Amino acid sequence: MTDILLINGPNLNLLGKREPEIYGSTTLIEIEQSTKAHLAKAGLVSNCMQANGEHLIVDAIHTAWDQSVKFIIINPGAFTHTSVAIRDALLATKIPFIELHLSNVFARETFRHHSYLSDIAHGVICGFGPLGYQLAADAAITFLKTTSNK
Repeated sequence: MTDILLINGPNLNLLGKREPEIYGSTTLIEIEQSTKAHLAKAGLVSNCMQANGEHLIVDAIHTAWDQSVKFIIINPGAFTHTSVAIRDALLATKIPFIELHLSNVFARETFRHHSYLSDIAHGVICGFGPLGYQLAADAAITFLKTTSNK
């Protein structure tokens, strides 16, 4: 059983090669391995997925609901600014989630300042590079510990 699903959106498979001045030199595989290990130390099982297609992310959210995933950490990439479908999937499933971005989207182009997910997210982390994934994992751990005690 998966406790936490880590979803990475379009072009994140190119991390380590793509615009390292913005996204750094750490690869997605390294980020996923580190995040999974961090969550495992807290006794949580996690799975990771990356997709360049919006429907694959929607399908992953639906599957997460069917599998009783307790929390989602999502870096939706460019879909942050365009995807009502991903928003609707997250609303429909009611799985709590954190929206995550490697870069500070508010220090970038104006079109990146709007998110279709932020207002329904448990929280938003942006601008900390790969460390953001660990911060999101820590927040998810705390959330799950807090809600399981209620």
